[in-house]
Amino acid sequence: MTDDYIKHKYAPILPSKDEWPVVKLSKGRKEFIKKVANASKDRVIEQTGGNMDILKEELETTLYREKLRIKQNPWAVDPDDEFEFWNKVKSVLVQLSAESSIPNAQKKKKYIEILDDITIRYAEEIASNFQHTHYKLTRSVVTFGFARLLNAARVKGIKSIFSNQFSLQDKIQIIGETDQLRDLASKGTIVMVPTHFSNLDSILIGWIISVLGLPPFIYGAGLNLFNIQIFAYFMNSLGAYKVDRRKKNLIYLETLKNYSSESIQFGVHSLFFPGGTRSRSGKIESKLKLGLLSTAVEAQRANYQKGQQGSGGKIFIVPVTINYHFVLEAPSLIKEHLSLTGQERYYQESDEFSTSYKISKFLVKFFTKGSDISVSIGKAMDVLGNYVDTEGRSLDKNGRIIETRDYFISNGIVSEDTQREEEYTNQLGRRIVEEFHIINRVFSSHLVAFTAFQIIKKQNRKLDLFNLLRLPEEDIAIPYEFFKEECQRVLNRIMEIRQDGKVHVAPHLKRDIDSIIEHGLSNVGMYHAKRPLVKSKEGNIETQDLNLLYFYHNRLDGYGLEKLF
Repeated sequence: MTDDYIKHKYAPILPSKDEWPVVKLSKGRKEFIKKVANASKDRVIEQTGGNMDILKEELETTLYREKLRIKQNPWAVDPDDEFEFWNKVKSVLVQLSAESSIPNAQKKKKYIEILDDITIRYAEEIASNFQHTHYKLTRSVVTFGFARLLNAARVKGIKSIFSNQFSLQDKIQIIGETDQLRDLASKGTIVMVPTHFSNLDSILIGWIISVLGLPPFIYGAGLNLFNIQIFAYFMNSLGAYKVDRRKKNLIYLETLKNYSSESIQFGVHSLFFPGGTRSRSGKIESKLKLGLLSTAVEAQRANYQKGQQGSGGKIFIVPVTINYHFVLEAPSLIKEHLSLTGQERYYQESDEFSTSYKISKFLVKFFTKGSDISVSIGKAMDVLGNYVDTEGRSLDKNGRIIETRDYFISNGIVSEDTQREEEYTNQLGRRIVEEFHIINRVFSSHLVAFTAFQIIKKQNRKLDLFNLLRLPEEDIAIPYEFFKEECQRVLNRIMEIRQDGKVHVAPHLKRDIDSIIEHGLSNVGMYHAKRPLVKSKEGNIETQDLNLLYFYHNRLDGYGLEKLF
């Protein structure tokens, strides 16, 4: 991957919408939901060992948790008949417990019927509502609207409204293995796994998929985003399926996993954030939620079981990093992170995206500021974490071709082995984390934030993190010349790591150090009321918010740079 950015125009790899896997899936939506529900029901029965009492317990646990959720944490997006549905489940369960005369076989049948009702309800709730006409409109609105804002900022006067001087690709730079991604998307099924820092990521990635000429992907988006009208419209139009993180019961989790697995087997390109939620600390994710990731491994084995050979039935994992100079939600994310790490179990939900108005206001500010974003597309891997070539063939560490199918064979046939697949998922998770760090693109804002925080930490080495963050900001001042020397040392080390192919840098890091610092200071946390880093009238480097400085510093965690201090 080169650090430089070349703007391309990409032709669609499948010009006819009828060829898009997601369109084929939406045409058979009813049957697909039924298939997912049945597969989930079978999996739950299998996990309860076919034991009626364990199944009953699972149903009762689900009912209890759902009633609690409705009472304690209701959302506007929840269905109107929630209360009614779960009350009905409750009355059937109570009736079955009270009737001692009903034979066990009949009871078991009734419990399975309740399970069937629940999995169908969950599958229906999770399923995306992709509509081609909405997708086209949303794509046009996003591209046109954002580009207008961009030109209004860069081109002065009345001309700005009609100017096409700057496109979104000037603002959002797409770098990395774009050609390989396009090649493989026309051969097998892509599962894209991006880093997750902001609620904007979903819309941004949807736009990137479209710009690269790829057919639409389906992807898991938090149900909370559907609370907000503007997001709900974008999410539905871009093919998002709904993930409700309030629901932790076995039946829901199995339905969600089956929805993902069956979609991938259907050949629909898929996307999910393997970190699970936005990074609270500002760090690149190092521990991934493996639930949805395991569905890619499961789908790959299922494809081999169906006799699919070659790249046609193959699933390609593509890591992506989204690189921002600032994250709108940073103040509340870092507060939440520190509350959890500090064992304070109570924290307030952030509300930066609580209304369409706030989002629109943010977008206007975001696109009219000069700050850029880059999106790095990593090398594709198979579900075991091996790199693949442009033909989709898996390669070992020495570049020799290996057959992924062999890894799913027991006693001469492809077979399911839960323990083995669990290990493959863990292995894949570790490889994705490695790739995130390799394809991460260092910005000037990351450099200045990291250096400043490490200097403050070194000057107060007796303090633990929480006491350090309680230091009065007005007492902190770093002389500019000293700051400049330390930035240069960190930058030199970053360039060495880059030489080893372990990270990427933005082109602006090739300027002289004073220009880099100036660029970093003007961009880091530029939207926040309190800036993480500023230059005072006296020329010192100061912070207005240590928590925020810590958040932006964390982006360079994982490279061993703290050893320089």
